[in-house]
Amino acid sequence: MGINIILTGATGMVGEGVLLECLDNPAVSNVLVVGRRPCGITHQKLAELVVNDLAALSPAESKALTGYDACFFCAGVSSVGKKEDEYSKLTYDMTINFAEEYKKANPGKPLTFCYVSGYGTDSTAAGKSMWARVKGRTENKLLEIFAQEGKPSGGYMFRPGIMKPLKGQKRILKFYFGWQITYPIMRFLMPRFACTLQDVAKTMINCAILRPEKNVLEVKDIVEIAESR
Repeated sequence: MGINIILTGATGMVGEGVLLECLDNPAVSNVLVVGRRPCGITHQKLAELVVNDLAALSPAESKALTGYDACFFCAGVSSVGKKEDEYSKLTYDMTINFAEEYKKANPGKPLTFCYVSGYGTDSTAAGKSMWARVKGRTENKLLEIFAQEGKPSGGYMFRPGIMKPLKGQKRILKFYFGWQITYPIMRFLMPRFACTLQDVAKTMINCAILRPEKNVLEVKDIVEIAESR
């Protein structure tokens, strides 16, 4: 029997890549995609829950999160052109509210919550970069929410840099089209910054199954854990 996954952000590049790997991976039995619009993918493992706002689920929408072993939270927005209060609302508030509803829907169950943060995230309040501070604050709160007495937190913070998309992906940022060709070189020259989206997805799955002790995962950790099963 495989694991059951909730996934957000499936209409973005990262979420689409993670979804494709989950659907292909025999360790995953079911995937519930939660988002504001359909992801455009059909599969026997896949169910969808279309919501108006990830930060304000209705009681019925929250109840639909019951029975899932892990949440892979890939939803997010760019900080470009946004002030800190706006970016915080769209990043911290949205993520934390959804995480709390997910936990509330599964009382007493050991849960895994994988959050795509980003390379350069700063978990201290003194971070100079606005986006890095907000992401860091979000990471810290998630680690607290999914803390378990006597055990490592079930929250896993992913800090990938540039990611090579999976074969068959449609939602690829323009920047990545040319970069895919040079990925082997970039991976060799900048191993601390470059990995594949398949690495990210496999590590999320392994976090749900193996529950590694390290909770804040840099690129080297993501690559290592991806190969651990």
